[in-house]
Amino acid sequence: MKEYKTITEIAGPLVTVSDVSGVGYNEIVEIMLPSGERRKGQVLDVGRGIAVVQVFGPTSGISTSQTTVKFLGETMRLGLSTEMLGRAFTGLGEPRDKGPRVIPKEKVDINGLPINPYSREMPNEFIQTGISNIDGMNTLVRGQKLPIFSGAGLPHNQLSVQIARQAKVRGKEEKFAVVFAAIGITHEESSFFMRDFEKTGALENAVLFLNLADDPSVERIITPRLALTTAEYLAYEQGMHVLVLITDMTNYCEALREISSARQEVPGRRGYPGYMYTDLSTIYERAGRVKGSQGSVTQIPVLTMPGDDKTHPIADLTGYITEGQILLSRDLHRKNIYPPIDPLPSLSRLMNSGIGPGKTREDHKGVSDQLYAAYANGRDLRSLSAVVGEEALTPSDRKFLRFADDFEKKFTQQGYYENRDIETTLSIGWDLMSILPEDELKRVKREYIAKYLKKPGKEGEKPAEAKK
Repeated sequence: MKEYKTITEIAGPLVTVSDVSGVGYNEIVEIMLPSGERRKGQVLDVGRGIAVVQVFGPTSGISTSQTTVKFLGETMRLGLSTEMLGRAFTGLGEPRDKGPRVIPKEKVDINGLPINPYSREMPNEFIQTGISNIDGMNTLVRGQKLPIFSGAGLPHNQLSVQIARQAKVRGKEEKFAVVFAAIGITHEESSFFMRDFEKTGALENAVLFLNLADDPSVERIITPRLALTTAEYLAYEQGMHVLVLITDMTNYCEALREISSARQEVPGRRGYPGYMYTDLSTIYERAGRVKGSQGSVTQIPVLTMPGDDKTHPIADLTGYITEGQILLSRDLHRKNIYPPIDPLPSLSRLMNSGIGPGKTREDHKGVSDQLYAAYANGRDLRSLSAVVGEEALTPSDRKFLRFADDFEKKFTQQGYYENRDIETTLSIGWDLMSILPEDELKRVKREYIAKYLKKPGKEGEKPAEAKK
């Protein structure tokens, strides 16, 4: 360990130390203030006898002449144990729930190791979230990374907690855990997360990392890496299926921009650093399945799009790296529909790998395609009827119009504590398709129509008019 008293500059969360030698990138630093207080930091940049250190905490009280900087010769590590389940931690891994410190079984570098592409297995197992618009239309698959694109004021936090509470791998008695990382949240949001997890009992199989808005912004760079290191330990060492929820990646990127600006780096798009794509990939690419391992890491990052702009660098780069997106709609939210998931711009690129016979049901793909097509048609007809009036539409068009309304009220809308299995979701889909003329159901096989479609007047069924 090397000690220096050669601080030459303090800028925001960064401290510059001169005349250093043998210091490595990402090395952990201990800073001793003149008052005797100790703070930790991490080496961000090294070159020609100068080291730039980001301080985990405020830089107030640090003196250029009286402060000692000690380079510890190791990268940041997290002590891991199964005792972490049921606990809540700060964004730096310290206990937040007033419980005792965790006695670690091992300490691991929080930056993780890249998964060898040859060792990756194709994600192909269905994860049931209990939410129809995800399970039915944009299926989540074990080992996938599927982000939620939201906007300011939309209920992405409630949706995240509902997924964390309800998600499970069907048909297998395998251990399932949730790692929840909240970045830059308010005290009110922190209380909501803790209260909900405790009330529903979901905390027993969860690990929470909560970085609050008044915590140092540099802590936001560390929080998702702590969460993913914990998830990898539970998945690959303990054989568990782990769902990682990270909210909000926008706060993470803002912290990245702040540090980049303090380092006086040349900015990229909208002031974000040019390496943001690479940095985000070091987080998202830690999801997956590994050959020979029973466990897996599935990731749902949440981000709020500034100005609801899908082309914003954060949403844009996230879309390139991940395997689809779940997009929340402000229009549906205004209609008081929860969860306000818009299936038309949403996409799960691995959906076809995780559905079908033996996974969900043989009619799943056809039902999803038919619901998508009919809802898109109904939405187009809404715009048309606003111009020409509903009376000018054909009887068939009016049925599609009614389908779009019923789809939002019955399929999209569900209760915050309503946990639908995939059979219930598909059944609602078939009920909605019974609104349409049978010859319009062109994306479902005829044998499935005969098996599942409820026809007016069929024995044991009431006619459509009587159902109203």
